[in-house]
Amino acid sequence: MHSLTIAWNMVRRTLGRKKGWVVYLVMPCIVVALAVLLLGQTKAVGIVVSYVNDDEGPAGQYVIRELARHDQYVLKEAASEAELRDGLLHNTSTVGIRIPSGLSQGLIEGEVPGVKLYELTASEGAASVRLTVESAIKRLHGTGSIIRTAGEEAGGMQMLEQVLGQVERYTIDTATTDLHLYSRPGLANVTGFTLMFMMGLISSVVTLIVDDRRQRTMSRIYTAPVRAYEIALGNFLGSLVVGSLQVMVVLLLSRTVLRYDYGIPFGLHFLILTAFMMVSLGLATTVAGMIRNDKNTALINSLIITPTSMLGGCFWPISIMPDFMQKIANFIPQKWAIEAVEIGATGGSLADIGLPLAVLGLMAVILLTVGSAVLRPSEVGTGGRA
Repeated sequence: MHSLTIAWNMVRRTLGRKKGWVVYLVMPCIVVALAVLLLGQTKAVGIVVSYVNDDEGPAGQYVIRELARHDQYVLKEAASEAELRDGLLHNTSTVGIRIPSGLSQGLIEGEVPGVKLYELTASEGAASVRLTVESAIKRLHGTGSIIRTAGEEAGGMQMLEQVLGQVERYTIDTATTDLHLYSRPGLANVTGFTLMFMMGLISSVVTLIVDDRRQRTMSRIYTAPVRAYEIALGNFLGSLVVGSLQVMVVLLLSRTVLRYDYGIPFGLHFLILTAFMMVSLGLATTVAGMIRNDKNTALINSLIITPTSMLGGCFWPISIMPDFMQKIANFIPQKWAIEAVEIGATGGSLADIGLPLAVLGLMAVILLTVGSAVLRPSEVGTGGRA
């Protein structure tokens, strides 16, 4: 019962004030919203292709239609070659294409005029456009060879148009199927920054516990003996309620308002973040039991939150770190939380994330046990009164 009383008191002290709502609910929502907007936008930017078609026959139109079949290409017609070049110089287009006059007639006669491609800097998008154009020209060249072989040069233009019409009629299209083999790009970064900000709850919990001990609040409230584990458990449960509410609000905001698709079911996602929150609160209880000077709480961010976030993969992939740092990351809760989210985003079930959840649960139990052992409610900090 003492634990429940302490838990309720902590919830009331945390969310019973306007400042508490701002710190624990409003600020996390703002930070997560910024993380989603800056790191979670993975839509591919269209490759702007400016073109000038000087060909009078069907071959030039065929090249343009082949480019239009690709969703990532944004076609923009230019009035002249000079306008096409200006678009590249002013960065309004990625690549420019000039289809020369007489392309269709040249295909029929066996002379293939070159299609000019302009690019300001080498890029993956420009290379993709070049391959598409070269592939289309190669098919046109083969069609021209067939017309010449049939001896139909006189009516070659009409035959070329008919052949290209039949080719486009039976063109095999492609469709992209998401097999959920990989998590969404940017998901690890969004999750990492969310976890890092959630760990900010550690500082608040530590501050509350240290203040209670420094001001002898614990000693005054409980005239009967209260065991250390009850105090630790009460602070843990109260903070867990606040943390769970924080996780719920953040997930609802990012999913419903920002419409960010994590690729993982809501319940599974909530379970993973709640498990991580339990580890964070266990760590807060342990740290609070060790700190005797309330001025040292300012060092928690630089000594615990930031270093563990760096080692746990919140800022960059763990795979790029040295081997010894990757081994250290196995003892960091952020690493297991991010891994669980990524497994869930690739279609994993609760059984698939059993190992990460078990590790997080074990960490929470160990830290809470250590915290209850080192917490001394009768002691005061250096700023307390005897």
